[in-house]
Amino acid sequence: VPQEPGAGYEFDNKIVGGVVPREYMSAIQAGAREAVETGGPAGYPVVDVTVTAFDGSYHDVDSSELAFKIASSMAVKSGLPRAKPVLLEPIMKFEVTMPSQFTGEIIGDLNSRRARIERIDTQGDTTVVGCLIPLGETFGIATALRSLSQGRVTHTMEFSRYEQVPAVIAEQLVKSS
Repeated sequence: VPQEPGAGYEFDNKIVGGVVPREYMSAIQAGAREAVETGGPAGYPVVDVTVTAFDGSYHDVDSSELAFKIASSMAVKSGLPRAKPVLLEPIMKFEVTMPSQFTGEIIGDLNSRRARIERIDTQGDTTVVGCLIPLGETFGIATALRSLSQGRVTHTMEFSRYEQVPAVIAEQLVKSS
């Protein structure tokens, strides 16, 4: 079951009636946790989800901790696609300070990196551009900005939040993995 963004992973034990002995519950939890850590699209971890154990069975000879762990992991991995998970990417707050004469080129570069310009402040001959940009698009950005501004640009970057990856890019990531 999906949870609110930032809520994290939760395991909910709804098994009643003793169909699975209590000593196997930690193995079921471990299998579920292992599955959400690697079982998402393209092998990425799954976040903000509740895994619920609601039924099971026990056999005196064939049951073991390992069997319950594997069964739990397999159940979560088979159920994840039906939950329609989405890929998330880190979004950064990015601010560039530059001589105003380079504003057009810098904004063009930022737009090509899927940045969303939030503000442009100009004071005298200096312009500050504030935007949100996916972290994956920032690799090599310092070199590019210096090149576009003859080395006269400064920038800051800090984490803002996670957002859903656009469908076209998500498809490419899943295919390439």
